Amino acid sequence: MNVAIVKYNAGNIYSVVNALKRLGVEPLLTDDAEQLQKADRVLFPGQGEARGAMEYLKAHRLDEVIRNLQQPVLGICVGQQLLCQHSEEGDVDCIGVFDAEVKRFQPVRHEDKVPCMGWNRLTNVKSPLFEDDSYVYFVHSYYVPLCEDTAATADYILPYSAAMHKGNFYACQFHPEKSGKVGERIIQNFLEL
Repeated sequence: MNVAIVKYNAGNIYSVVNALKRLGVEPLLTDDAEQLQKADRVLFPGQGEARGAMEYLKAHRLDEVIRNLQQPVLGICVGQQLLCQHSEEGDVDCIGVFDAEVKRFQPVRHEDKVPCMGWNRLTNVKSPLFEDDSYVYFVHSYYVPLCEDTAATADYILPYSAAMHKGNFYACQFHPEKSGKVGERIIQNFLEL
């Protein structure tokens, strides 16, 4: 199987590479449009800041390439957020696969810390990739509100989209590559779609 990882100026890519290698897959790390279009599966991970990431993607026309991919695509963390219409982080228009706006967490109580860091539970799962009541690892200051593309819910300050699904696009706000056996199973499920 030919698995490609979108290479752009966002951190966390090598932990995804290592997670795939643990599953016996040697991924191609690339920002080449033709290589991404030819891949059987595309992973779009990210950690970092939305505006800078979108500037890189647009400068390399990768926003158009990603938007038009036909094979299964998995966005991870900032990758999920960049697949939405717009992000409050840097007030930037994003790729626009999901019809949703990315918002910043606003603490309500003293104990509400931003960024949200740690393990949280998935509920209301509506996708074959994920399992209800499983715990996965999150690190994020921005979130996607619940919407018609929500594929799993998590609750931190308020309920939000822990995962999303629309057509061939899947996405998760959490890090499957850092979520132990549950995360490994999610990546395997994605490869087996």
